[in-house]
Amino acid sequence: MVRLHINVDHVATLRQARQGAMPDPTEWALRAEAAGAQGITCHLRKDRRHLQDSDLRLLREQIATLLNLEASLDPEMVDIALGSGAEAFCLVPENRQEVTTEGGLDVRKERERLRETVPMLKEAGGMVSLFIDPEPEAILAATEVGADFVELHTGAYANAEGSLRAKELDRLVAAAEAAHSAGLRVNAGHGLDYDNVAAVARIPHVEELNIGHAMVARAVFVGVERAVEQMLDRMGVA
Repeated sequence: MVRLHINVDHVATLRQARQGAMPDPTEWALRAEAAGAQGITCHLRKDRRHLQDSDLRLLREQIATLLNLEASLDPEMVDIALGSGAEAFCLVPENRQEVTTEGGLDVRKERERLRETVPMLKEAGGMVSLFIDPEPEAILAATEVGADFVELHTGAYANAEGSLRAKELDRLVAAAEAAHSAGLRVNAGHGLDYDNVAAVARIPHVEELNIGHAMVARAVFVGVERAVEQMLDRMGVA
């Protein structure tokens, strides 16, 4: 059954708007776990626009479920990841001008750096995922650099409407099948919300969905616990 991992970055976004102490991403993560979340995801960006180094340390010290750290291939970020104690790493592209991560990692372009970085992260004790667009070339390249997982970028599906959404869902299904056949495990995420998550949760071989912004936004109205319960219900897990 697919697992729900919650990205707490945008709890920190709210906090950083006032440069204060509230809301606390670690407290939010603990409440999410208590409500049924099966993992916590976070992305420490080079510009520290939301999560801070201290947040990463506190999350590692206090959460009880798996910690998945998203990181770019920037040397500073790789060094932090290696010492973070996270059980899982997802390597993502990072553009200073973007609001959120847009598009998958260009695995073919980054093949050499990945061949160096992936083994180091594995030696640090973590499973390694690559955040990729649902394309055959990216899946093949992910196998070549030794990744354990691919995380399929669901942004095009989430942004599409009508028949275009159905086509994007077909792409995700085909990519999940291809990744599984190639010996890769499969996660998915980006832009998923309460209205579009159900179909992705049913894709064969997908083990984990990473969802953040939609759940933080829902929690503003209904609270953390109810937001988690509602998402699990939409996923068919509750």
